[in-house]
Amino acid sequence: MQKRTVGLVVLGAVVLIAGGAYVGMRSMGGMHNAMSNLMGEKIIHNVIGTPMLNGVDTQDHEVAELRAMFENHKELTRTVENLPNGILTVTETDNPELRELLVSHVTGMIQRVDDKRDPQILIQSQTLDILFERPESIVTEIEMTEIGVAVVQTSDDPDVVAALQTHAAEVSDLVERGMQAAHDAMAARDH
Repeated sequence: MQKRTVGLVVLGAVVLIAGGAYVGMRSMGGMHNAMSNLMGEKIIHNVIGTPMLNGVDTQDHEVAELRAMFENHKELTRTVENLPNGILTVTETDNPELRELLVSHVTGMIQRVDDKRDPQILIQSQTLDILFERPESIVTEIEMTEIGVAVVQTSDDPDVVAALQTHAAEVSDLVERGMQAAHDAMAARDH
């Protein structure tokens, strides 16, 4: 894997690595088309119907990406390897429209962590708190796979490593069970 500097360079590098297929993925037009193909026009225009995916600092296209991944979670596959100092995750799909949204979400969240821009989504795991507080302690490498994205995240901070590994398992549960996993996590958190 090639190391990528987290920040705006990551977004540009991922787009370049992925080739022409992903050039328009960050544009609202490209995102709108991919989301519309997955779920119809209502997805981008009816984000109010997904209040649990809205946050203090989220944009409509981010909410729509989450919604598309939740609604199509059975089309995603995910593997996680816990490393001594972090994680290796591979998330993929055969669905090209969902793949665009997946890659956009992954790169967008990495950028958010780097910028310390916590979206504060209602269903968001508290595990993310430390990641948003200590992004400088995370080294991220991104590589496009044939049908998705592989991410290696490592740290010298044991608390950050534990959070990375916990969050990776949480995301795998979301991929496996969809919104039910989020509801169960919220219920457990409230008790």
